[in-house]
Amino acid sequence: MKDRVELALSRIRPNLQADGGDVELVGISDGVVKVKLTGACGGCPMARVTLKNAIERTIRAEVPEVKRVEAV
Repeated sequence: MKDRVELALSRIRPNLQADGGDVELVGISDGVVKVKLTGACGGCPMARVTLKNAIERTIRAEVPEVKRVEAV
């Protein structure tokens, strides 16, 4: 599962990096993916929207057994 989540994140990364941000996989436990938003994404007021509408949506579409994505 970790490899598939990393692959999904690699598809999202260029969009985040274009705005000066990035995302790192912290871990996966019981279907919950934990990520860390870095760079400009770390303090962005839209980070929660990005997490749910872009990151979680992409990961769950490619890895259906993921229940949710959380920022740490």
